Amino acid sequence: MRTWLASAWSLGNRFAKWSAISAFLALITAAATSAQEAGGEAGLKVPDLSQVTFRGIDGHKLLLFGIVFCVFGLIFGLSIYSRLKGMPVHKSMRDISELIYETCKTYLFTQGKFLIFLWLFIAVVIVLYFGVLAPVHPTAVTLPIILVFSIIGMAGSYGVAWFGIRVNTFANSRTAFAALRGKPYPIYHTPLEAGMSIGMMLISVELLMMLFILLFIPGDYAGPCFIGFAIGESLGAAVLRIAGGIFTKIADIGSDLMKIVFKIKEDDARNPGVIADCTGDNAGDSVGPSADGFETYGVTGVALITFILLAVKDPKVQVQLLVWIFVMRIMMLVSSAGAYFINGFIAKAKYGNADKMNYEAPLTSLVWITSIVSIALTYVISYLIIPTLGGDASQWWKLGTIISCGTLAGAVIPELVKVFTSTESRHVREVVSSAEEGGASLGILSGFVAGNFSAYYIGLAMVLLMSMGYLISTLNLGVLMLAPAVFAFGLVAFGFLGMGPVTIAVDSYGPVTDNAQSVYELSLIEQVPGIQQELKKDYSIDVNFERAKEMLEANDGAGNTFKATAKPVLIGTAVVGATTMIFSIIMALTHGLTENVNNLSLLHAPFVLGLITGGAMIYWFTGASTQAVTTGAYRAVEFIKANIHLEGAAAASVADSKKVVEICTQYAQKGMLNIFIAVFFATLAFAFIEPFFFIGYLFSIAIFGLYQAIFMANAGGAWDNAKKIVEVELKQKGTPLHDATVVGDTVGDPFKDTSSVALNPVIKFTTLFGLLAVELAVQLTASQGGNGLTHILAAAFFIVSFVFVYRSFYGMRIRGSAA
Repeated sequence: MRTWLASAWSLGNRFAKWSAISAFLALITAAATSAQEAGGEAGLKVPDLSQVTFRGIDGHKLLLFGIVFCVFGLIFGLSIYSRLKGMPVHKSMRDISELIYETCKTYLFTQGKFLIFLWLFIAVVIVLYFGVLAPVHPTAVTLPIILVFSIIGMAGSYGVAWFGIRVNTFANSRTAFAALRGKPYPIYHTPLEAGMSIGMMLISVELLMMLFILLFIPGDYAGPCFIGFAIGESLGAAVLRIAGGIFTKIADIGSDLMKIVFKIKEDDARNPGVIADCTGDNAGDSVGPSADGFETYGVTGVALITFILLAVKDPKVQVQLLVWIFVMRIMMLVSSAGAYFINGFIAKAKYGNADKMNYEAPLTSLVWITSIVSIALTYVISYLIIPTLGGDASQWWKLGTIISCGTLAGAVIPELVKVFTSTESRHVREVVSSAEEGGASLGILSGFVAGNFSAYYIGLAMVLLMSMGYLISTLNLGVLMLAPAVFAFGLVAFGFLGMGPVTIAVDSYGPVTDNAQSVYELSLIEQVPGIQQELKKDYSIDVNFERAKEMLEANDGAGNTFKATAKPVLIGTAVVGATTMIFSIIMALTHGLTENVNNLSLLHAPFVLGLITGGAMIYWFTGASTQAVTTGAYRAVEFIKANIHLEGAAAASVADSKKVVEICTQYAQKGMLNIFIAVFFATLAFAFIEPFFFIGYLFSIAIFGLYQAIFMANAGGAWDNAKKIVEVELKQKGTPLHDATVVGDTVGDPFKDTSSVALNPVIKFTTLFGLLAVELAVQLTASQGGNGLTHILAAAFFIVSFVFVYRSFYGMRIRGSAA
């Protein structure tokens, strides 16, 4: 039977590859017969920024100063990096963090090669569209530039992810060591410093790349380069976020279940899954969010640039809005840095010498101070840069208010998330109470309740703030542009990101605190001969090991909460920003809203069918990503059970630990390959079926994805911190209640760190890639004088997509005794 299954799997692999290659060959053959001019993304033209002056400085020169601010941001990030590297740490802890980093490097090298392979799929479509079907510029010049910037975008996501891992693996051992001093403030401050380093570096690098395109690429080429750059960074983020999410939860579940099976402690050094779990904390909770954040800021900016170039007819107003948008982005760096120093001064004064502290309190104040500073600077910068816009002296405060709605959302939404995920949350305590009486079953049901309620409140909060933006857009903004409400939604998404580095910093706080606990246990520092005397002599530390462990666990609870708060902000930008990007497709399909507008209606059947189809894809994706985790975790548990040695061994062998990492990587890549190919060809198939079907599809995946992501992320967060309450507050490790909450946490793991978070880059990648796919379909239809060929290609693409959808379960399922 197994031989037959292996043969069938091999045959399925060959068929899937043959189908994909055949579909591509058919598309290339069709494209080669129909080269012609086109508009859309190929025709985007950035106006001359120097034609408008701002306070006596032309737009081009003004934005050149932005490069200086980006350099300062890089210096800020690198200086913290150097400080973290130089902080004191015991050798036993440093050795563990370096081992974690080495396994992370291996993972990243593997993912880098995988990214290059997947980029080839994107490159083919870019070549067909910009090089064959829409050569509005000399192809020999345009095409290489666009391809290069798609690589730069992908490399940017990959590079900041690598930087994030290096910073966090410095910070994890330094945080663990700081706990030995017995004061809570240093173990709060170190992870936050690491997060700010990543946040400032990420935003500065991304903004520097965008400014380079805007300032140094000729206007005729800049628009397509922005699209290529955004697609590249979106691809990088999607792969690193999805694969990282699968990897980390395979390792986490495999490691956590050993606590129940063998009744061992958290992060027991004898457990071969713990190193993989630490690697996964970085692969999923550092690499993924770093790449995702980089892409989020870039794609949101590109969406607004595209809108301005398509919907605003006056070149002078285009320049004013473009310069204003980029000056506002520079302001994000300044406001975040300023708020960080203000909050740091307050926190140190309040907690610097304290014996106890609420770790969430200074993180919360940082978010709110940044929000207030950002909103204040938004109005100041808007007044200075666009005191009049299109002859209207009131637009500066209107646009500033719309952005502020998004900035306010960036502070309000984390507060709502904490209602459902914090260790102080009544919902989380309900999970614990349910598990006390009804075990894992009732605890899991209570987590479902928390996730569902959170989607209601957060969804309504987003609607309220977007509605405020819409109402302001009705105040004479329509004289400047088409569809001002769409621009307002884009600005709200832009405002979501108004706290830039701080949003990334509080998100990155979590993986450091999680790793710090693990590093402490894996270092076996308590068993080092003469350790107390050594710490006293070399570091002047009178150590209390129990207090150190207690503080690290409590800080991890704060990390769990703030990891959860960033997720709805990122998914919110994906949905709101996607609305702006979809408008670009609508503009192309309706020739500037002059034709076929009636097809954007419930009376147009393909549009309705697209709305229904999007939901199907979201639920398949949730299942496929969770299946990859489930199968990988099964294999990891199987290996760990067979190779864990609890008698006569102080720690698991490095070889066994690396084997678990290998299992995690293998199933992360298998799952990611199935998902990417299915999503890629589904996007092509649905774009080729009918353009307005595709518009409905894009709206649908955004809306279904929003609520699915919020529900899953916050249900998972509730289960995670319910376990933390049992461990830290109730001190009931090893009890049936603890076992029940561990089970709940393992259910929540793929919810919060795989499926939910990956929906963000999937939505944005589909929308961005869809820009090219739908115009490619329109051009082929026009060149062939009908849609016969496009429908044949749609069928071929759908077959390939369906093969990989089928493989995502039947090729990944667990073949145990019942299979």
